[in-house]
Amino acid sequence: MKLEALFDAVIVKPIEEEETMYGSIVVPDAGKDRNERGTVIAVGPGKPTATGHFIETIIKEGDTVILPTMGFSKLEHKGEEYFIGPENQILARVKKSIDVEEVSSIMKNMEETNI
Repeated sequence: MKLEALFDAVIVKPIEEEETMYGSIVVPDAGKDRNERGTVIAVGPGKPTATGHFIETIIKEGDTVILPTMGFSKLEHKGEEYFIGPENQILARVKKSIDVEEVSSIMKNMEETNI
């Protein structure tokens, strides 16, 4: 059974944050109130307006987004945790940028291993 988003709803799978460690001491983040990051796994088609027009969703499956600290509902499905809420409450979409030096380094390593 797969989750399907309706109207302008977005279903997001949270990205696990790594714990901060100093030496062998784990620093708990229980007191920190921060926004959740996640990967969009399902997006509804959009919603109709009062005038009869249809507004399509902008967010796409696979996008990495930042959610508000409150507003999205937690949903547990098949032992996994998800967030679900309206598209217009998403705070930001994380754009993937390409680091030219990183790509250059990868290409150089690929060339060295093929020779």
